[in-house]
Amino acid sequence: MLSTVRLTDYLYILATILFTVYGQIVIKWQVLAAGRFPSSTVERVWFLARLVINPWVASGFAAAFAASLCWMAAMTRFRLSDAYPFTSLSFALVLLLSMIFFRENITLVKILGVGLIALGVFVASRG
Repeated sequence: MLSTVRLTDYLYILATILFTVYGQIVIKWQVLAAGRFPSSTVERVWFLARLVINPWVASGFAAAFAASLCWMAAMTRFRLSDAYPFTSLSFALVLLLSMIFFRENITLVKILGVGLIALGVFVASRG
């Protein structure tokens, strides 16, 4: 049985989301900088190897690991069914940051979809 959840316990979930979003944005940034994915197998292997040793990409992997650690801490404080809906908020952050950093289009359908996700998180967090 989990003990009473404090407001500060939500910081574990927030950190999970922020580390996850950071990793996604940084890796997209570096993949764009690396150029098109090559067509030959050997070139693909070298392309991916260069990305893996890229310090920014490595920081994205480190962020994913940090997100996992934060998630494990969150799981000591929350039931999975209560905490997991909050992770979908990463969709909203990635959508916003992809528009800011990569000039990706945000359509009305995407905005409505993220709104429904946020509404779902709100509803799920009440039950």
